[in-house]
Amino acid sequence: MPSFLEITSDKLNRIIGTPSAPILIDVRTDDDFASDPRIIPGSIKRDYREVEVWRSDVIGPSILICQKGQKLSHGVAAHLRHERTPSEVLEGGFEAWKAARGMLVPNEKLPPRDARRRTVWVTRARPKIDRIACPWLIRRFIDPFAVFLYVPARDVPAVADRFNATPFDIDDVFWSHRGELCTFDVMVEEFALKSEPLLHLATIVRGADTARPELAPEVPGLLAASLGLSRMFNDDLEQLDAGLTLYDAFYRWCRDAADETHNWPNPRKG
Repeated sequence: MPSFLEITSDKLNRIIGTPSAPILIDVRTDDDFASDPRIIPGSIKRDYREVEVWRSDVIGPSILICQKGQKLSHGVAAHLRHERTPSEVLEGGFEAWKAARGMLVPNEKLPPRDARRRTVWVTRARPKIDRIACPWLIRRFIDPFAVFLYVPARDVPAVADRFNATPFDIDDVFWSHRGELCTFDVMVEEFALKSEPLLHLATIVRGADTARPELAPEVPGLLAASLGLSRMFNDDLEQLDAGLTLYDAFYRWCRDAADETHNWPNPRKG
């Protein structure tokens, strides 16, 4: 039974991927991290020994993760609470999460971070489907503070080079279409995010992005909503903000409501 200062792996698993998820901070030692260099989705690696340096950067509720959920995470959480930042500890730590078969992202797949510890991504301007779906996946499961740069297609490689950004959804880069898979599929695969709801959502995204409505009944709905959003906004980042809510809804439907039906109007008796 966790204390009021702890959260269980099961409860954390229900929160990850939602817009209200707290900040996840991995404070495992270097040796513990080296023994299994994977991270819980959305978590940021921080040095517990430097908590007094970075604790003021943590804005909003947080969950601390160490190897076993003991002294390191509780000590850092106490430091953050001293700054009036609500903080809990993952009960049993990384080992408990792994034992519960929670998703784990390979650290070597993560792009480099900027001076503010954010991943930076760049793609073509005027997004429709993949270029909104992929940022949603990154913000919800990889880096909640990720930066997205939308630029003319011809300038993506140069911007990636000059600004140390990771290009996606363009030709001849790692994060792009592969065969019949769209970029969203590739990210789900490479980041080891193959939960049933995300795989379901990936099928819908693939169908909408590659003009294959037969893949799932929801494909035409996502396509229509995506094209509608693209007509509503001239600013790509405003469209991204609106699109995040769209994908939040599709994800929660895939996770929690795919079997639910609407029963109005009620059938007439007789």
